Amino acid sequence: MREVFIVSDNIVSPLGFTAGDNFNQLKKGVSGIRLQQDEVLSPEPVYASLLDKATPFPVSGDKFQTYTKFEKLLVASVQESLSGYSIDTRSKKTVLIISSTKGNISLIEPGQLSEKLNKRIALHVSAQLVADYFHFTTKPIVVSHACISGLVAMTTGMRLLQSGQYDHAIVAGADIITKFIFSGFQSFQAISAGPCKPFDANRKGITLGEGAATVILSVNKPSSVNCVKITGGAISNDANHISGPSRTGEELFQSVKSAMNEAGVNAADIDFISAHGTATIYNDEMEAKAINLAGLQEIPVNSLKGYYGHTLGAAGLIETVIAIHSLNENVVLPTAGFREPGTSKPLNVTSSLQEGFYNACLKTASGFGGCNAAVVLQKAV
Repeated sequence: MREVFIVSDNIVSPLGFTAGDNFNQLKKGVSGIRLQQDEVLSPEPVYASLLDKATPFPVSGDKFQTYTKFEKLLVASVQESLSGYSIDTRSKKTVLIISSTKGNISLIEPGQLSEKLNKRIALHVSAQLVADYFHFTTKPIVVSHACISGLVAMTTGMRLLQSGQYDHAIVAGADIITKFIFSGFQSFQAISAGPCKPFDANRKGITLGEGAATVILSVNKPSSVNCVKITGGAISNDANHISGPSRTGEELFQSVKSAMNEAGVNAADIDFISAHGTATIYNDEMEAKAINLAGLQEIPVNSLKGYYGHTLGAAGLIETVIAIHSLNENVVLPTAGFREPGTSKPLNVTSSLQEGFYNACLKTASGFGGCNAAVVLQKAV
């Protein structure tokens, strides 16, 4: 089986337009969550992590200006990742994979539907526009699988490279927060009145965020000293409820167990866990149970939702990129907002920056419809 290396990455978020900038901000404890006063989004002020409208994208050109905000996020993220690794996007052995939950859903908000709009709003249309921008000759692949989309896209890329169908996969994910999305989460009464508090006893719900991230997967190991590979990935579904997760955590545990088995690691080999950690009562409880079922309750675990909010289809990729930099710099970030344990099963939730030697990370995600995913990241030797 061919090894799959992560040879370049990027994050575009309120904390910066490069992965390095984002990671440096997180090490300082800086969060992108702010009190937003935007009546288009919500009639009442709300906490969210949103891109500054006054900050221009680091990409220009007439073609770029014809793209939507969602598509611009993808282009900006992919372009920055390509600047860090030389790759032939025109090659038949290179594929583009796009992950998102809602894409251009904001286009329907004015309420004036048309045949042209119906065609423009489709995710595969946006994916092809991004592919055309970078001159891909292969057909782009779209993954839209609720909030596990980013991890599913990465696992898909890994499988395609392992099979020999491609040698390189550029995996990019993005979502923007609009009135349509925000009102949907409000209808579930899932929005926290303040910044979210993952795994905390006083957590009240999620905080939404927007951003994009990209990872470039390759079967060619780079010459750089710091390199991480994806060694396992798995997906499951608990079929419990359209929005509520499993009450036992057994199905997420199945994903974790399968991903770890594929990677050839056991509980003692995992150095830290980058959890989904949405700060809803049921998600955090379910994850705690799954982590205990896997015998990982003593392993340091963090959630990045207190910095980025929940970035939906981009979350898995954004949080994976941060996990990669954590491995390379041998630090585990604290969980912003966490003060007091709030799950029935014990977890070793990080409350401060931890330094050490870290070789392997487990990344988990869960989403509406009962979907779960897990990937294992390891330093390449």
